[in-house]
Amino acid sequence: MSYKVIIPEDITEPGKEFLREKGYEVVVVDGTSSQEFEEQAKEADALLARTAKYPREILEKMPKLKVIGRHGVGYDNIDMDYCNDKKIWVTITPNANSNAVAEHTIMLILACARNLTYQNRQLLLGNGWKTRNTCKGQEVAGKTLGVIGCGRIGRQVAKKAALGLDMKVIGYDPMLPADAALDYIERVETAEQVFAEADFVSLHLPETEQTRKMVNRKLLSLMKPTASLINCARGGIVDEDDLYDALEQGRIYGAGVDVMAEEPFRQDNRLLRLDHMIVTPHDAALNVETMDKMGMDAALGIHEALGGHTPSWPVNKF
Repeated sequence: MSYKVIIPEDITEPGKEFLREKGYEVVVVDGTSSQEFEEQAKEADALLARTAKYPREILEKMPKLKVIGRHGVGYDNIDMDYCNDKKIWVTITPNANSNAVAEHTIMLILACARNLTYQNRQLLLGNGWKTRNTCKGQEVAGKTLGVIGCGRIGRQVAKKAALGLDMKVIGYDPMLPADAALDYIERVETAEQVFAEADFVSLHLPETEQTRKMVNRKLLSLMKPTASLINCARGGIVDEDDLYDALEQGRIYGAGVDVMAEEPFRQDNRLLRLDHMIVTPHDAALNVETMDKMGMDAALGIHEALGGHTPSWPVNKF
């Protein structure tokens, strides 16, 4: 039996080639609002999804849908209630991009410490030689990194920071058992302790009802005025109005974020105008190596589910 896999946002060739070699019909369309999607969705058995939103009204257009292979680890863009109700597998690719996101996090820590984008901008404006004497950065060696969320990515960040940058790492994760081993991380009991003690706070949590806007005025007020916030997780975890106030009033030193609550980022977002705000366009996981890995692992999840097997990295279980 031939199955159809629909891909509304294109991926690199290895994942598509894997599916074709397994006998699937692979159809790449131009987004979920295209006429082609409307036509192909009716016969789609599988969806290979990236960052587009898949609410119930989109998923209902695919009555034969059996599995969604998520190209990445976050699945807050997928209506999980609908998938669970309809027994649609949702798989993720947790082994594909964790190193890339961890490296990106380390890059943002260093960029915040040296106020990199501000210095670069001033240099291009002709003021760079003045800022070299007025804009002094910080060393990270000996500083404390606080990790909120000590899963796969958080642990990789901790290892790189401890071994590569000689940082002390503390961490908080309410989802992990109290006796879970956390190499390179000194576990603390509350998020408040992390925000109060750390020189850099790095977020590695999914966006849920419990975590949405958890980083707000209360937690930000605990940070040192020399501290920076790093977010390569989900934009909705941070209350952006409270972050703006903390940065604009100089109550924290800086922020480095790869994600925002509204994506694509609005150009009129006032956070983008701040000197001590470093922003990248939700591309922490998007290097050459991880794009191929994510495509392959998403394709593998689809193949496993359509073959009647439990996927290697399922979000839901039946």
